[in-house]
Amino acid sequence: MPSWKPLPEKVSPGKSSPRKIKIALASVLLLLQGPVFAADAADASDQKLSEIIVTGTTPLPGLGLPLRDFAGTVQTVKGADITRQHAGNITEYLEQNVGNLTINSAQGNPYQPDVNYRGFTASPLLGTPQGLSVFQDGVRINEPFGDVVNWDLLPQSAIASLQIMPGSNPVFGLNTLGGALAITTKSGRTNPGGQVEVSAGSFGRKTLELEQGGVVGNIDYFVTANDSIDHGWGDHNPSRVKQFFGKVGYQDAATTVSLSLTAADNDLQGTQTIPRSFLDNRRQAYTFPDENINRAQLWNLSASHFFNDQLQLSTNAYYRNYHNANISSNVNGDYDAVNNPTEANNTRSEIDQASYGFGAQLSYLGKIGTMDNRVVVGMSGDFANSRFKQMAQDAQFVNGRDTMGIDDFVSGTDAKTHNSNLAVFLSDTLSLNDQWAITGSGRYNYARVNLSDQTGLQPLLNGKNTFTRFNPGVGITYNPIATLTAYATYNEGMRTPTAIELACADATSPCSLPNDFIADPPLKPVIARTGEFGVRGKLNAVTSWSASIFRTQLDDDIQFISSTGATASTGYFQNVGKTRRQGLELAGHTVVGDVGITMSYSYIDATYQTGFVEQSAPNSSADASGNITVNRGNKIPGIPQNTFKVRFDYAPTSNWNIGTNVVYRSSIYARGDENNQDVNGKIPGYTMVNLDSTYNITKHLQLFGRIDNLFNKQYANFGVLGQNFFNGAGHTFDGGNITNEQFIGPGAPRGAWIGVRYSWS
Repeated sequence: MPSWKPLPEKVSPGKSSPRKIKIALASVLLLLQGPVFAADAADASDQKLSEIIVTGTTPLPGLGLPLRDFAGTVQTVKGADITRQHAGNITEYLEQNVGNLTINSAQGNPYQPDVNYRGFTASPLLGTPQGLSVFQDGVRINEPFGDVVNWDLLPQSAIASLQIMPGSNPVFGLNTLGGALAITTKSGRTNPGGQVEVSAGSFGRKTLELEQGGVVGNIDYFVTANDSIDHGWGDHNPSRVKQFFGKVGYQDAATTVSLSLTAADNDLQGTQTIPRSFLDNRRQAYTFPDENINRAQLWNLSASHFFNDQLQLSTNAYYRNYHNANISSNVNGDYDAVNNPTEANNTRSEIDQASYGFGAQLSYLGKIGTMDNRVVVGMSGDFANSRFKQMAQDAQFVNGRDTMGIDDFVSGTDAKTHNSNLAVFLSDTLSLNDQWAITGSGRYNYARVNLSDQTGLQPLLNGKNTFTRFNPGVGITYNPIATLTAYATYNEGMRTPTAIELACADATSPCSLPNDFIADPPLKPVIARTGEFGVRGKLNAVTSWSASIFRTQLDDDIQFISSTGATASTGYFQNVGKTRRQGLELAGHTVVGDVGITMSYSYIDATYQTGFVEQSAPNSSADASGNITVNRGNKIPGIPQNTFKVRFDYAPTSNWNIGTNVVYRSSIYARGDENNQDVNGKIPGYTMVNLDSTYNITKHLQLFGRIDNLFNKQYANFGVLGQNFFNGAGHTFDGGNITNEQFIGPGAPRGAWIGVRYSWS
């Protein structure tokens, strides 16, 4: 579970001196490890009020805030926590440990899930409405083309910490509707020494991982790499993941500089969802092949300088190159035995993207009278050139549901896009006295999306779309005693329409995901307004807790409106008015005897607040034209109302640790059932139990193991309504017998892995 321990170092403000600069620098290094879970504000109960436990509140490192003055509850995951649980990838760890976070297996590959936090999504699937911003060492890694997040591109072993910042915090910029995730990577100073790890087990998964870090004078270095092969638990679902991260840095009493490289070369296959009539064999694919090849390199140069104890400048500059090649197999949704006898089609697409940018941030700790005042002023620029190509070929089904092309690929889309995002932001926290503090923040965003047709056949596609807005935020904290903090906050955020959405927004000319670009009506930006109230505290040395209620309302929310049914994935993007996510979060940590217990519960009510009409012919409540009416108050599909997570840690001996994760999530509606009226009902909820264990054979040699889905629960975490064309013998193609069904994303069966790690200093 996210760490609840306090930061071990404290910084007392005072006059400038080399020693105090070093102390402040050490504080920043701790900040690079990520802020603590905010429920630990009370850990300073036995300290003087003038001392500071810093927590980060901006993408780039700064002087931070006293934790007791921060209006929010930040969850933090440390790299050591991730290592100890041996999860297969970072999204699996997040699902099992972070409160109010769930995943949807929409693409059928463990490295490509949709990550949902507070009902907002960070997904690798083009066209999915995105609502979370993700940063790596201050660099926004939402892809400029589509705002998607490719979770497979960062090696898990490079993560020093990961913080989850709730709400529409304007300081984190575009796409921060429901929250932001900030990843901080390791360095040779924070992670000296080395290790090699090998593991193997179920589904043919084999992994080799290397890590080495060190310090030579003022220079430090860190490098990690891994190679993983996974045959997949389902048919036609293998993965090959190769990741690398390296960093070299310089540090003296006042200055730090680092240059890092993140690289990945991954081949991921996923067979998406299957209709419920296929559950006689949960491993089978609906159609195949479906393959994603992701290659990326990110260079990031960052620097920080203390002019004195009160003033720090942080900067970064980056360049990122990304290439994606995708092939998808699809049923021909317009099949007709006489007039359109082609059974299937294959779609091939490529994305080539070069992005670059910079950030600069000045942090100042001063006084207004006798009151501490912390000011952060910053600016950022993010730019990207992308080219999207797509082509298609007619195909027939062979050997069941394997698509074989019957003619050449024909080019359909060739477009260039250019993204320009510029912003300035300000955050000011004033500590009114020992009990009260108030924070005001704001960010002005200028975003431009240019589209340019390269075929010469779609001149109306050419266009420039500009969006500007100032997003404010305010927060207040009250500390009646050192072991209790209450806070209230209000903030606003913005998401601009992506090139995919802007080029597919016409109800009369639907397109497929991510298919033909066309000339379309303009879309409005999505505006988020979040209000939150919470309390957090500590009962004793080992027991801490937090509770909060929140509401986020989106104006002009953008949704993908289906036009012919889910299997064809055709439709268009539309501003659907207002949507709302509101809920309750509870969390706590304690130790009972030799057992550490960390728990979280979340309730979320995610609803449409404006009615609209959409095409969803597979929905049993659709009218003769295939339309359904979505009313105010209908639940948004894919978001469970209730989630509960508990982590138990037990150490029978000093060399042996046993951990257990229990995760419960309630039922969800399927996509296509936005009116909540389909006869298929909801996708049922489920409870999952996972085990992990580590045994230290010697000081340097460690044996570890993990079991996922201990009780071999059959479950699904995603659903969509669609048309099943495979009702022939043995689930073969039968275009004359099409049924409307609920398609689901089945979860993996029980799996077990064992590994060994050897480390050295």
